[in-house]
Amino acid sequence: MNNQEMMEMTTVEKSAFEELVKECTRSGSINQDLYIEYDVKRGLRDSNGNGVLTGLTEISDVCGCHSVHGRKIPVDGELFFQGYNVEEIIKGSKRDRFRFEETTYLLLFGSLPTDNQLDSFIHILTDLQELSGAFIRDVIMKATSTNLMNSLMKSILSLYSYDEKPDDTSVPNVLRQSLQLIAKMPLLSVYAYQAYRHFKLDGTLMIKNPKKGYSTAENILYMLRDDGQFTELEAKVLDICLVLHAEHGGGNNSTFTTHVVTSSGTDTYSAIAASIASLKGPKHGGANLKVQEMFKNIEENCKDWTDKKELCEYLEKILDKKAFDKTGLIYGMGHAVYTNSDPREVILKRFAKKLSEEKGKQSEFELYEMVEKEAGKLIMQKRQMFKPVCANVDFYSGFVYTMLGIPEELFTPMFATARISGWCSHRLEELVNAGKIIRPAYKYVGHHRPYCSMEERENVDQKTLGMEHITK
Repeated sequence: MNNQEMMEMTTVEKSAFEELVKECTRSGSINQDLYIEYDVKRGLRDSNGNGVLTGLTEISDVCGCHSVHGRKIPVDGELFFQGYNVEEIIKGSKRDRFRFEETTYLLLFGSLPTDNQLDSFIHILTDLQELSGAFIRDVIMKATSTNLMNSLMKSILSLYSYDEKPDDTSVPNVLRQSLQLIAKMPLLSVYAYQAYRHFKLDGTLMIKNPKKGYSTAENILYMLRDDGQFTELEAKVLDICLVLHAEHGGGNNSTFTTHVVTSSGTDTYSAIAASIASLKGPKHGGANLKVQEMFKNIEENCKDWTDKKELCEYLEKILDKKAFDKTGLIYGMGHAVYTNSDPREVILKRFAKKLSEEKGKQSEFELYEMVEKEAGKLIMQKRQMFKPVCANVDFYSGFVYTMLGIPEELFTPMFATARISGWCSHRLEELVNAGKIIRPAYKYVGHHRPYCSMEERENVDQKTLGMEHITK
């Protein structure tokens, strides 16, 4: 039901609908104490907040602590892709323009490519990039969405109809589909924005074909900008952003979605659309947007960004639910696995600093740096926490995207454009190992009740009817 339909409802209809909302809320409410009674791992986490082991993977490893004599000791975070430290991948790459492509090869095939293998891989991706004019006209340009993640899902699902073997889940076919999706994702994202811009913003329509010889990062900037121009540093920083977002273990929400849906035997397009749906959520891929909104709010309410006392006082107001969105959260701070540091944030921060110098945004960078430094201490004090609270990758990624001139509507699609490499790798891993369908258990805590007639329903509360037959 949309807003227009709600407005057209009569007073009686609105009242009836409001009653349905109340009934839905009442019916869906579960006694929270039962989660403790039955030792239910809410969010697949134990009482210490650690993820419950649900599978095995060789694709990536997320390390935030070391175990010493059974105790977990916080350490500087590390992220490994197929056994290689992501820091070393970024530093060691000889291809200053194609780190993301090199990383994608590594994730898919388990080893770093030789020069010839990387050249061949880049050539394959380049050949698979293009979208037909009919697809752009009939899918991307019609029924545009204000949220581009929904546009991405629509495009991905529509590609099913253009595939001669869409339901073939053999490894060769899924690898072909994966390479096509990885190659086309930047176009689907940028073109979705251009359609949104045309119909929802300024009426401008600019659809550019990707440029041969450009990297994924270079083509994103080229297709997005009216003049198609970008600096070497801009392309390098975006390339590194794509690497850092390409993969983050099998336990994150969207990648776990990939495994769950793949285990059912569904097609590649449905699996990736489901992963995009998961990433869309503000608790997952949309977090950097909240960071940007928070910093805008801080800039509006703090007269002197360099005044640590004034800044800390305002951060305390945010934590006390008296400022910004009144949730008590300082967005971009804290991570489920990392404690001392998030390696992705550490790397991205270095390049955010370089980019801020090129863009004349040093004062903004210094504000971010000060908030990062002070927020961790304030959160520990306010929440009486004993382990460190570090900034995560979302803390600087929105700032970087803004300096690159990437519209906020594209922030999460950029995440998806990178993470599809990881999703496809995990999908293939699930298929190669031919695991069982992933089917977690839920404990029924309602009551078994006898069926009651229409007459009985008028006089009896159905929730209490038949309480003598309670079965837990």
